[in-house]
Amino acid sequence: MEIKRNLTEIITEEEFDRLLCQKKEPRVKFGADPTAPDIHLGHTIILRKLRQFQDAGCKVIFIIGDFTARIGDPSGRTKAREPLSASEVRKNAVTYKEQIFKILDPERTEVLYNSSWFSKMDLAEILKLTSLWTVARMLERDDFSLRYKDEKPIAISEFLYPLLQAYDSIVVEADVEIGGSDQKFNLLLGRTIQASYGKKPQVVVTMPLLEGTDGKMKMSKSYGNYIGITETADSIFGKIMSISDNLMIRYYQLLTDEDEKRIEKEIESGNLHPMKAKEELAFRITSLYHGKVEAEEAKLRFKRLFSEREISEEDAPVYLIDKPMRVIDLIHQSELSPTKSEARRLISQGAVSIDGKKVKDLDCLISKPGLLKVGKKRFLRIKFA
Repeated sequence: MEIKRNLTEIITEEEFDRLLCQKKEPRVKFGADPTAPDIHLGHTIILRKLRQFQDAGCKVIFIIGDFTARIGDPSGRTKAREPLSASEVRKNAVTYKEQIFKILDPERTEVLYNSSWFSKMDLAEILKLTSLWTVARMLERDDFSLRYKDEKPIAISEFLYPLLQAYDSIVVEADVEIGGSDQKFNLLLGRTIQASYGKKPQVVVTMPLLEGTDGKMKMSKSYGNYIGITETADSIFGKIMSISDNLMIRYYQLLTDEDEKRIEKEIESGNLHPMKAKEELAFRITSLYHGKVEAEEAKLRFKRLFSEREISEEDAPVYLIDKPMRVIDLIHQSELSPTKSEARRLISQGAVSIDGKKVKDLDCLISKPGLLKVGKKRFLRIKFA
């Protein structure tokens, strides 16, 4: 069954199969906290799966966690998240709603904000909810357990987060909840809480996490290793071309409908060059968010500027500044790097140069025109206005 492709776990598979066969329009829930404005390729693994559910006749309940984002999901965290202001959350939530319909079918999607029920919840209801779980059970979670052993602080609000996520399932009457493999604890708690409220427990479906462009950490804006779906065609194409060959196969598996094993065999047999395979991957993914025409143009520009090494005064994108700038600030401001921390890392790794000379000083100033290169595939012609 195509809908089961790439799923990490189904709890329980028997309930899942029966639900898809017997219920007219199963309600599949997915929640996302708008902690950043960009939806990246890591998010699209689940969004693409949700679209498959829709094509199979399911209704997707997309919950924008504008209330829970004020706490922050503790899953997989070694410390508490920095709290966001209400205005930051609202601003990010608007972009989420716009971006999800690049993949989901609006006719089969119900978008809800969990502040619409949590802002009205009184203390008696909160006490009832918190009485259904214990601190001991909460500390069974690896992330909480490790922090507790290391004597790192755990806020009471962080204990509330999985309970609030579970309560979402009660409000929207979820038949299925889907999430990344790091969400298993929260999703299973949803089953338990639903049963405590006399509701039928939801089926839990988990999916793999996508590694970021560094090939190590999961894709995340906070790690500076993400590819946002609203980035330019050139940026998406170039970032995908920069990933390792091993990671390329993983991206084929999780981000396309292509048989990644066939791609692997073709490469191993010598029938397909890894660079050609990566180019096709970059084209496919760029096409999803910018269309085939822009993707083809991005491919041609990439080949001309990088593969054929035709970097010239005319080809290099021009970036104007009106006064000397720190190279870190310029890399971040020009979007050659999503964060300043990534810019620092790139400089420390010797991946940044000006006119062919590596930048070693983190406080280096760009005070004259020149060619700034970040890695092998990102560059700017710096000019002064």
